[in-house]
Amino acid sequence: MKNIIFIWLFLFIASVLAQNKVVHKITIDGVINPVATEYILESIERAEEDNVELLIIEMDTPGGLMVSMHEIVKGILGADVPVAVYVSPSGSRAGSAGVFITVAAHVAAMAPGTNIGSAHPVQMGGGGAQDTSQVMEEKIVNDAVAHIRSVAEKRGRNADWAESAIRESANITEKEALNLNVIEHIVPTVDSLLIAIHGTEVEVLSGKRVLDTKDARIESHEMNWRQKALDILSDPNILYILFLIGITGISLELYNPGSILPGVVGGICIILFLYSVQTIPVNIAGILLIIFSAVLFILEIKIPSYGLLTIGGIVSLVLGSLMLVDSPLPFLQISWKVILGATITITLFFVLAIGFAIRAYRRKPATGKEGLVGEEGITIDALNPTGQIEIHGEIWKATADIRIKKGQPVVVEAVDSKHLQLKVKPVK
Repeated sequence: MKNIIFIWLFLFIASVLAQNKVVHKITIDGVINPVATEYILESIERAEEDNVELLIIEMDTPGGLMVSMHEIVKGILGADVPVAVYVSPSGSRAGSAGVFITVAAHVAAMAPGTNIGSAHPVQMGGGGAQDTSQVMEEKIVNDAVAHIRSVAEKRGRNADWAESAIRESANITEKEALNLNVIEHIVPTVDSLLIAIHGTEVEVLSGKRVLDTKDARIESHEMNWRQKALDILSDPNILYILFLIGITGISLELYNPGSILPGVVGGICIILFLYSVQTIPVNIAGILLIIFSAVLFILEIKIPSYGLLTIGGIVSLVLGSLMLVDSPLPFLQISWKVILGATITITLFFVLAIGFAIRAYRRKPATGKEGLVGEEGITIDALNPTGQIEIHGEIWKATADIRIKKGQPVVVEAVDSKHLQLKVKPVK
């Protein structure tokens, strides 16, 4: 009986201890940018405060900004909690900046059907002489190679392949990565990863630790609402749409002061655009071309040019859209579909506005003295040459060049504001 109680207590205590083992998991699905950097560094800090067994970064990224990548790598290397990078699910990749982050992790794993590589750094922006650009690119590449080699050697991974991923944009599958000692495990799920790495010894900031992850409980931590919102704003397509809405709203406010709503919406969108510019490189020429297109559309309303200003605005808008984002990286390019849709929408909007403006310009005034010209009425008494007439239920003093009988229909020719008198003639 005592043995049974002892075994029961032993199992109970073991289960309690197993339940106390916790692993944190976060997900990076997209570009490595300042928002991703903040998310990862906060997760590392939270994992250290909670004293968890492991922090898993489940990652699928085409790459991102070098500055953001450096901050993440520095945070992982200085972490006092083991960090595992898991390239997952199947079909995912760790490209460009994702290679650095994977190599820097204490544990690197990939799911079946994934790939890693193509880490050649791309210089943002252009300009300058060709020789200067080549020298600058060589400096950037050499710096990246030295960085990734030092990180790979620290983690005991294949530094030669890491260098080839930068210099030659080498890209390999998960099986090749395992054979080349780029990663340690190929596992289909996070649960299988915890089983595979159980008992592995890693070195964190405070010293060596043995992972106890076999029966650990997984806690997932997502981005907070602010980080999600800022991550959406870091999309080049969102940046482009915000800029177009901002320019259009402010243009309408300047054209028609006092509208308030277009100006408020436009101002908010421009401020959000300026935030997005911090994470996405833009070309000043593209910005100026889009602003110039708005000017041309507004001028078409003021100065009808038989469509020439509108055509110029469309050309300027398309060219500015293509030049707006100054990066050769495909994941930082504005979609052709978005550019086409935005161009058609903006053009139709201004064409309709131009049409309304022209019709309003040609429309006969409906109020004031000008509104009375051309209106018809009935003589209340004979005009010889003056008398009274009725127009829309109102009685006016009127005069005519010829005698007009009582009850005759007349039409207003002019208005004498000084004497509040109408000049009329008989209706033919």
